[in-house]
Amino acid sequence: MSIKYQLLADQLREELLRNNGQAGWKLPTELELSHQYHMSRQTVRHALRLLEEEGLIQRRQGSGSYSTGRLPGEVPHQIAVVTSFMDDYIFPTILHDASDAFARQGYSTAVYATENQVSTEREILLRLLGEPVSGLLVEGSKTALPTPNADLYQRLRQAGTPMIFLHGAYRELAGVPCVADDNYGGGYQLARYLTARGRREIAGIFKSDDVQGPQRYHGAISAIRDAGCPIRDGRFAWYDTEDRRRLLEDKDSRLLADFLNKRLEGATAVICYNDEIAFHLTQALLAAGRRVPEDVAVVSFDNSFLSQISPVPITSLSHRSRMGQAAAEQMISLLRGETAHSKFLDWELVRRESG
Repeated sequence: MSIKYQLLADQLREELLRNNGQAGWKLPTELELSHQYHMSRQTVRHALRLLEEEGLIQRRQGSGSYSTGRLPGEVPHQIAVVTSFMDDYIFPTILHDASDAFARQGYSTAVYATENQVSTEREILLRLLGEPVSGLLVEGSKTALPTPNADLYQRLRQAGTPMIFLHGAYRELAGVPCVADDNYGGGYQLARYLTARGRREIAGIFKSDDVQGPQRYHGAISAIRDAGCPIRDGRFAWYDTEDRRRLLEDKDSRLLADFLNKRLEGATAVICYNDEIAFHLTQALLAAGRRVPEDVAVVSFDNSFLSQISPVPITSLSHRSRMGQAAAEQMISLLRGETAHSKFLDWELVRRESG
């Protein structure tokens, strides 16, 4: 069995070579290969699986097997995708869209997670310097702060590694294209939505160590100012990556308890950094006997499943464009020797019961 499937895999590699690695070339079906080479369907599947593992073909359910464009014996074409949190509710969609776009161009994807730690980010970048990849799609760690890893990013650039940032770029690497949401515009849109509905006393809770937090805060307070509403500094709270870990992993609710007890007096609405914090804040408000939205409206960013399964479904901004696809398109432009540009993606408001 093993000899047969290896022989068939060799035959198919020769077919790929004869087609000059043409991406998208369709191989014969399993049944056709079985008849052509007088082998069982099981042997054919085993051979195709081997070619798939080598990155030479892509198997699409219900459609067949297609060449990725990579030639046998070629150095693997691989894009490294570095994210903060692998379990973040946004990341699976970004990864799926980006990986799919890269696969159509003959590139595989290697995924790394930093847990938003600059030390882990440094380890990953050093590894990529030693094991070069075709491109780097990266969500930086603590992008609101100066990075000690700018030297490694510069070394990767000098080595010719194309890179695109996701969500936010470091100030030290301002020349690198970035695909991000329009965070200032999103914050402005949420605050304007609330003030238009008579919510004049607005609070907020934002993440401090990722650049999206200050940007969203800036948009929100700008809209509050433009509506002629008071900006009360004491009503705005900040949390960081370690606070997030304590809340999600240790079930430590002190962050939200402090926010409810010290920040919300007199407030009629809260703008949350994302659905994750809005989901937990809504639970804390209800547990404290506060009605949502009658006492306090809650609005947020991302329109994720958390906004839908919340005890009171949350009004949230939805991504109009798919970030993974947009980032992959910019990376593919770089790989082709073309110019890539930073892109800022618009939001669309999805109204629910929370406000």
